[in-house]
Amino acid sequence: MTLSRAHASHQLDTAGLRAKRALGQNFVVDPNTVRRIARLAHVDNHKHVIEIGAGLGSLTLALAETGAHVTAVEVDTSLLPLLQENVKGIENISVIHGDAMQINWTELLSESNDWALIANLPYNVATPLVADILDFVPNVSRMLVMVQKEVAERFCASPSSSAYGALSVKVAFHATARIVGLVPASVFLPRPNVESALVEIVRHNQPIDATTNQKALFSLVKTGFAKRRKMLRGALAGVVTTEQFDAAGISPTARAEELSVHDWIRLAHVVENHKQ
Repeated sequence: MTLSRAHASHQLDTAGLRAKRALGQNFVVDPNTVRRIARLAHVDNHKHVIEIGAGLGSLTLALAETGAHVTAVEVDTSLLPLLQENVKGIENISVIHGDAMQINWTELLSESNDWALIANLPYNVATPLVADILDFVPNVSRMLVMVQKEVAERFCASPSSSAYGALSVKVAFHATARIVGLVPASVFLPRPNVESALVEIVRHNQPIDATTNQKALFSLVKTGFAKRRKMLRGALAGVVTTEQFDAAGISPTARAEELSVHDWIRLAHVVENHKQ
């Protein structure tokens, strides 16, 4: 079973609770939607699934129906009793109280090196959380996250598109990403004022370039996109010389959004080698 809108509303009202705007809470309360997410997540290929922001447990229950073991993480102490009651007696669900932005991932994911992360992510943490997981949590091999449509487009954007930015480069370095579906506002409680989308992010089996100094690369990318309307010779002034642009085969009159992840890697290597 999963939770209907009426069931979720009744539980919250009975407990005297409301969705917390500060935590970006918008609960998915449509059984068809959570089962669709579980299906798109392909969790049957993973013994270990972690869900961030479990809320009342609607998606948690749908994920558990697939047979995967679900570790459900929830930061809101007031919601925990409702979540625990809703999943009570289901052996393949474990509930963890914690903040995903501060959690000890090494300890939490110690059971396996192959986890799927599924989440209805609050808009205020979606970008930093996904970026941190890609950078620092290799145990998570794939993700299916529901985020604001605008954020989803940035995750998946290609060079020379309006949505392409530093986040797009980071995602492309670590993984392949694609939007696999849109989610109407009507399935949420409360109903948000923005459109949502489901993004599938699958980590590369092998690093795109294992020799890259990732910290230096992403610092360079961030600097380049900080002044995205400027040509690179202006945006990266004092960081990259004309000779280094030439050595990397990058035009100094190009703009940051024109460079692919491979272009950025090549430029970062040239700059890094110049320092040595």
